[in-house]
Amino acid sequence: MKFKEYPDRDMMMIDLANALAGELNQALSGHDAVSFAVPGGTTPGPVFDTLAAVDLDWDRVTVMLTDERWVPEDSKRSNTKLVKERLLTDKAAAAQFLPFYTGENSADDAMADLADRVAPHLPLSVCLLGMGADMHTASLFPGADRLGEALAADAPHVLPMRADGAPEPRITLTAPVLRGAMSLHVVITGAEKRKALERARELDDPAQAPVCVVLKDATVHWAE
Repeated sequence: MKFKEYPDRDMMMIDLANALAGELNQALSGHDAVSFAVPGGTTPGPVFDTLAAVDLDWDRVTVMLTDERWVPEDSKRSNTKLVKERLLTDKAAAAQFLPFYTGENSADDAMADLADRVAPHLPLSVCLLGMGADMHTASLFPGADRLGEALAADAPHVLPMRADGAPEPRITLTAPVLRGAMSLHVVITGAEKRKALERARELDDPAQAPVCVVLKDATVHWAE
């Protein structure tokens, strides 16, 4: 794990956005198309704002979420809503977007089709993740109903996930997909998550601290 500490959040968000843009540009130089997986939540919003204005061949980039709540796009809890409002604007509006919420009756019903749509974009070129104070990442929550299946080496690309800390069912990329990304970044803020990161490294057990599945190969960006 590479750990980068910043004096303030603004500097971190700008530096991280520049790093992601550089990696996407490098990937585009060697491939006709690239994939970029991003988290929901409020933390990455400023990163998205900066990235959206970057001059890249966005029409060759497919953006997908690392996880999504099983809610319609117009819901305030939709990660898709955040990404479309903060990232897929300005120059980045030309990017392709692969949505996880399909409007099916249940998340389980959508899995086979969604896995087929994700497969052509693997391995992920660049993946940005967050981490919760409970040491979850994407929707890999400690104690989640299908966590063991999602952590397995032969896990499907995506799985539905339900957990006590998640009000709605989720769709998440699984551990092999996240771990297989060509470039991995984790962005966290605040003292509580810094302590959670240290605890995860001590445990080194994905069942208790799912973020461990990516820490070995990730660059972790932190600011108070």
